[in-house]
Amino acid sequence: MLEARELNLTLDFCLRVGELLLSSGAGAADVTSAMQSLSWQLGARNPEVDVTFTSLSMSYQVDPEEPAFVLIRQVKQRDIDYEHLTQVDHLMRDVLNGDCELKEARTRLARIVSSGHTLPRWAVTLGWGAMCAGVGLQLGGDEVVVAIAFVAAVCIDRVQMLLARRRVPFFYRQVAGGGVATLIAVGVAALPPVDLDLSLVVSANIVMLLAGIGFMGALQDALSGFHVTAGARLTEALLATAGIIAGVSGGLQVGDYFGVAVGRLDPGTGADLKGVGLMAAGAAICAAAFAFAAYAPRRSLPVIGAVAAIAMVISQSGNATGFGRTWPIATAAFFVGLVAYQLAARLRVPPLVLVVPAVVPMLPGLSIYRGLTLLTEGGDQASEGLLAIITAASIALALAAGVILGEFVAQPLRREARRLESRLAGPRLVGPLRARPTRANRRERRERQDG
Repeated sequence: MLEARELNLTLDFCLRVGELLLSSGAGAADVTSAMQSLSWQLGARNPEVDVTFTSLSMSYQVDPEEPAFVLIRQVKQRDIDYEHLTQVDHLMRDVLNGDCELKEARTRLARIVSSGHTLPRWAVTLGWGAMCAGVGLQLGGDEVVVAIAFVAAVCIDRVQMLLARRRVPFFYRQVAGGGVATLIAVGVAALPPVDLDLSLVVSANIVMLLAGIGFMGALQDALSGFHVTAGARLTEALLATAGIIAGVSGGLQVGDYFGVAVGRLDPGTGADLKGVGLMAAGAAICAAAFAFAAYAPRRSLPVIGAVAAIAMVISQSGNATGFGRTWPIATAAFFVGLVAYQLAARLRVPPLVLVVPAVVPMLPGLSIYRGLTLLTEGGDQASEGLLAIITAASIALALAAGVILGEFVAQPLRREARRLESRLAGPRLVGPLRARPTRANRRERRERQDG
């Protein structure tokens, strides 16, 4: 039985790990499972864990006749940081394997949180630019559209970073981002020799602001049984999209004031797609650039791009053969979840680092934007907007369900493959067969080293 001081440090450590996981985009079910596993390994068996969108709480009662220990921690920062997430994942594995005690684990966690990044901030800005350029290529844009998308994304990131340093609320940062994207597109369209499809340009520009990830995360939490967190994520996604709508409409009004004839803007429709190969190339660039901007380990970037390209080919091939849109996307998401679990173990990164960037090119952010825009116009457009939102919900549900099912299938397959390899392997001509050491073997090895 743990002493009061050690129990308090254990619960605090689990809460800090859960806070970093939740702020990096992990689902509530994964965060809860990680906190429970860590507390069990460190001696606090069967704690009560409650995870919501903005806070985490953890309680443990040693005896029914004694008061319970209750600790609460607020989630204040939500910047996706896959570098720190990978480091914390390695720390959790060391703790669960018995290779790291509580004191050392707390020291390593504090070092991870307080340390910066090896990647400079200007490189992250270029990463966002490359992501939007990949989206422009995926939507069928030409060189001008790709170049404008890159420049607009760089400007949007710089503006939002400046506003974030001044603690401007998230909604107003979305308004500013949508306004900057639209003003750049309107300014380029006002030039005499340039003939652009503004809907395509704005679609490529605002994709970095869209809330497809939050919408899919909400449905993932709902499928996992965390409905309160799912509702909070959904509210944030819709509020973020509403901010973009306000910014885009404001930019269009500025263009009208200066006499730039824009006409009806319909982001999300895009131009005629130029083939599955071009879409796959754009998806690979978009996914790898998103992972790069989120500080993912560089060894994972080529794999993320390849998985995203294959997933895009699967989704578009199924759509072209008449299977509709939802089932091909669900199949592509199942493929991502299935291979991400296997590849993540080889790359020594959490599967989340591979899954989220790989599905970014298929996220329904543009459909959410288009649906809300048409709903605000009212009249005959309302029914079309409602249809667009329902379509976005079905796509997000297909992505979340496919990824979760792929993870469920991949885990027992990997265990059975390891057992089969151990049973069938005899004298091998190439490649070592390494058995995973048990905790007793590792403890015995450490005792021999210390002695």
